[in-house]
Formats: sequence, structure tokens, C-alpha cells
Amino acid sequence: MSFGWQPQIANMRALEHKIPPPLVALVIATAMWSISTLGPSLPLAPIVRQVAVVALGVLGVGFDLLGVLTFLRSKTTVNPLHPDKTSALVTTSVYRLTRNPMYLGLLLLLAAWGIHLSALWPFLGPVLFVLYINRFQIAPEERMLRRLFGDGYAAYAARVRRWL
Repeated sequence: MSFGWQPQIANMRALEHKIPPPLVALVIATAMWSISTLGPSLPLAPIVRQVAVVALGVLGVGFDLLGVLTFLRSKTTVNPLHPDKTSALVTTSVYRLTRNPMYLGLLLLLAAWGIHLSALWPFLGPVLFVLYINRFQIAPEERMLRRLFGDGYAAYAARVRRWL
């Protein structure tokens, strides 16, 4: 029995691990900037906006750097386009808080950018980032990690959340 949506699923899988997540974030950040003049502004006092931008920016860069450094210390790939080259299940450092600190870091940077733009419409950007990364990056990575590390990955995934 064949269903009409099966070719679409195959086409969707073709997008998995094709675009580096930092490039996805950059494209979304550009789109956020381009729509920032539309619609209502974000009613925040300038000092509140600046503190929020700096705090989210520092957290975002921190999660990104800790994620990369922990992978490098564990001697496993940091290339998100080739999860099949993963050589270790990393569960230490920042990976005790989130299974995806580098993606969380990019999300926090997009949120900081949205606050900096001081408009409401750009906050669609972080939402789109999460939807895209969950579908085309994280879900395929998780399939690969389950194949590579079996019960070890299942236990890790059961105790540590995908994002936070």
C-alpha cells in the first residue's frame, strides 16, 4: 500500500545534515533583521534591553564554547554534518545540562539579536530555528547516537533534556 505523502518524507530526509547550524542561524538572523521594521516594537527600557542582550549573548557564546571544548577534549567530531563520525558519547561538562549546548547557544544568540532589534516580529526567528534544528539536525543525530551507543545513549537522553 502506498501513501501520497511518502515521497515528501523522502524529500524531507534529503535536507537532514545538509546546512551547518551556524549558517541556519545566520540566515534566520538576517531574516529577523529584515522584518524588524514591521509591526510593533518591543517596549523595553534601553538599559533593560542592553542587559538582556549582553546576558543572553554571554550565555549563548558560553554554551557554544563549552560544547565545542568538551567535544574536543573527548576527541570526537564537532562537525554537525557528519554525526556518523562520532567516536564518543559525551555526557560531561555542559552536556549534563543539555544534550545540545551548541544549538542552545545559537538559540540564545538569536534571542539576544531579537531583543537588540527591539521589535516583536523577529522573535519568529528563534522559533523557526528550534523547529528546523529539531527536525533536520537533532532528530537525525539522535537516530545515529542510538545506533552507535544504544542503551548508553537511551539512558543519557532519559536524564538530560534536548534543550534545557
